[in-house]
Amino acid sequence: MPMEIRDAQSGDQAGWLRLWHDYLTFYKVDLPGEVTRHTWARILDPSSRVAMRLAFVDGEMAGFAIHHFHDSTWSMTPDCYLEDLYVDERFRGRGIGRALIDDLIVLAKGQGWSRLYWHTDHDNATARRLYDTYAKEDGHVRYRVRL
Repeated sequence: MPMEIRDAQSGDQAGWLRLWHDYLTFYKVDLPGEVTRHTWARILDPSSRVAMRLAFVDGEMAGFAIHHFHDSTWSMTPDCYLEDLYVDERFRGRGIGRALIDDLIVLAKGQGWSRLYWHTDHDNATARRLYDTYAKEDGHVRYRVRL
């Protein structure tokens, strides 16, 4: 299974929109189209901290990892936040999620960033089996205030 991981390009929009829709459906989220369009624009904007790595299998888009870096008060170098990770269900179980995380680890180390971190739903057992191979969950509980 030849796999390629690379940065998103403008011609990737249709494939990403298909996966993005599936990702939002998985999490039972309905975002306004303007948010999705804005997200895509930020991904392509070289001045934005939001970026995306795409995984392709035999030339077909199989997954994505949307991430961004930010300053930290706990280290002198930035952290990398993996905000969205998704693998098309047709490609699951082939190591694509692991490959995307490993790719981000290499990217973050190359940038001199301090940490890579992410969140997932507590009951997302499939994803947590993968994530637990990198680090055990740290016991933090996330709070989100809508403004």
